[in-house]
Amino acid sequence: MMNGSEKSDSAIVATKPANKAGQPAAEWVEPRAGTKGNTGQPHTRRTQGRGSVSQGLDRVRHAARQRKKEKFTALLHHVTVDLLRDAFLALKRRAAPGVDGMTWEDYEAGLEGNLQNLHARVHSGGYRALPVRRRFIPKPGSDKQRPLGIAALEDKIVQRALVVVLNAIYEEDFLGFSYGFRPGRGQHDALDALSVAICQTPVNWILDADIRGFLDVASYCTRCHDF
Repeated sequence: MMNGSEKSDSAIVATKPANKAGQPAAEWVEPRAGTKGNTGQPHTRRTQGRGSVSQGLDRVRHAARQRKKEKFTALLHHVTVDLLRDAFLALKRRAAPGVDGMTWEDYEAGLEGNLQNLHARVHSGGYRALPVRRRFIPKPGSDKQRPLGIAALEDKIVQRALVVVLNAIYEEDFLGFSYGFRPGRGQHDALDALSVAICQTPVNWILDADIRGFLDVASYCTRCHDF
């Protein structure tokens, strides 16, 4: 968004409690100036809470915050059985199974043994992700179909656990007005902030861009060399 002086309004965000999703220092955002929104409602966390994050990850988070140029290596030891268990419990119980046909209830039946086995494979290099089950669903307002990828259950567990580890680093790089795919935040918070920007500040024009294929995830992860 551009205001009258043609400078980007970079710090207009909706009011919400400090972001305590795993951060030692709460990240505050600016007040909303009277707009209606959902910021008073509880947020569903996409990742595990601070209580389940190890002290080791707290040290990683502190280093990422204090040393912005730090290159992180040897992060795999932070993927513990406890972290894998938290990742499993955070999955949707009724989600469709992947190519392995494994449901949440099936895995839970032998949970501790399954997690110990998964942990051993991850750390020994024996873990291999399975192919993603591909399904197509109708695209609203169009005769086209949207591709949907359904990962195998153990792949979901590992992915979620790795997100917790990587978030300890990348969350320290985000600013208060960043909302996409962050713990404790969502699209409704971004819409609230947009409402504040449009209604409470002088705006001459708005740019809307949909960038596809702009960023290769592998090239983005420059702060994590050897996992």
